[in-house]
Amino acid sequence: MSLKYFATLMALLYFPILGFGQTTPDDIHTFQLKNGMKFIVLEDHSIPTANMYLFWKVGSRNEVHGITGLSHFFEHMMFNGSKHYGPKQFDRVMEANGGSNNAYTTENVTVYTDWFQKDALDTIFKLEADRIQFLSIDSGMVQSERGVVLSERSTGLENSNYRTLGELVQSVAYKEHPYMFPVIGFESDIKSWTQSDLEQYFKTYYSPNNVTVVVVGDITIGQVKRLADQHMAPIPQRGLPPVIRTIEPPQNGTRRVQTYKDISSPNVLMAYHVPASSHEDYYTLELLSSVLTNGNSSRLKKSLVLDSPIASQVYSFTEESFDPGLFRIYAIAAKDVDAAQLETAIEKQIEGIIENGVEEKELQKVKNQKLMELYRSLETINGKANSLGTYELFFGDFRKMFDAPNRFNEVSSADIQRVARQYLNQKNKTTGYLLPQQAE
Repeated sequence: MSLKYFATLMALLYFPILGFGQTTPDDIHTFQLKNGMKFIVLEDHSIPTANMYLFWKVGSRNEVHGITGLSHFFEHMMFNGSKHYGPKQFDRVMEANGGSNNAYTTENVTVYTDWFQKDALDTIFKLEADRIQFLSIDSGMVQSERGVVLSERSTGLENSNYRTLGELVQSVAYKEHPYMFPVIGFESDIKSWTQSDLEQYFKTYYSPNNVTVVVVGDITIGQVKRLADQHMAPIPQRGLPPVIRTIEPPQNGTRRVQTYKDISSPNVLMAYHVPASSHEDYYTLELLSSVLTNGNSSRLKKSLVLDSPIASQVYSFTEESFDPGLFRIYAIAAKDVDAAQLETAIEKQIEGIIENGVEEKELQKVKNQKLMELYRSLETINGKANSLGTYELFFGDFRKMFDAPNRFNEVSSADIQRVARQYLNQKNKTTGYLLPQQAE
């Protein structure tokens, strides 16, 4: 690719945020209420819609044995009634105003997403403020949703081979840090949460000084400030949640685990400890993952799936995390290929990178892929809101989103080789096999 074309791609990344005009971090407004609730606002008048994303800093990393799964459970409970809106009324009122919503929970955050016509902004503020301050934790509704979550857990494990293997590997890769917990929680904990557990958890983590609210769309900063003062400012803060003090000690040897299921081919998951997203190696690790599995010309897809098919699928990825996380490589064996053969083939490609690095052309290709992925993520107001909140929470400042193109571009072949050697080694590795059920 020519340097001129690459420079054009770089420049494109600065255009999608406001549609047609170039933007800078100064075009994004921020303010904080006296109760600690933080707002990030971006006016985008390209279409007459808007959104509100609420990033609550609570996930399974905030849980302990006995109450695992509570973060995810509140993702359900937050739609089940508050002082002025009865059970399921949140959805009905939003839909009546031309809106829709969703939510997701991870090890680190719980995020609620609202999409709506611009004229419904006041209604959305009322809905969110009411459930933040006056959520109903009705015992009957708790029992109903407890059953829903138990069903979700059992169905998920039954239907998803990755989830079955992923939970097992995660519980072995972490010996001390709460990242060992599955987001959905342990079955026995889900069955035994008490009313007191739920009430205390909500009071601890759903305080206005523990959330970042992102509003993007056909609105003005003046509107958002006025409605925030009217609806959100009266919500009292309850102090910041306790800091996670547990640090996962360095791994000093390969760990292995295996389990069985009624499947036709072995599944292999290899997990390596890597730093938190705020670490300087984040961008290099993202590019390393692309070198391995992004596209048909990537190392693992080309060698394992296309050239000499010993795998039907292969993926690698990291996830944003506040604390040191995992770099995962997941593969499904082709017919008549065993797990050890597949693992060896993956390791051979990793060793090739450790010993020889990557060619400049190969590195440039994955840089271009990352640039276009970032560009596409900012084409919609939803993508903009999610990206702004993600960079604010995990990287410490939404402005770092604007630095991402340069950070990716600065990564060298030597950097790729260094992080592969530093993190993707045997002492730092946990391997899981999901094998076809053996006949008794």
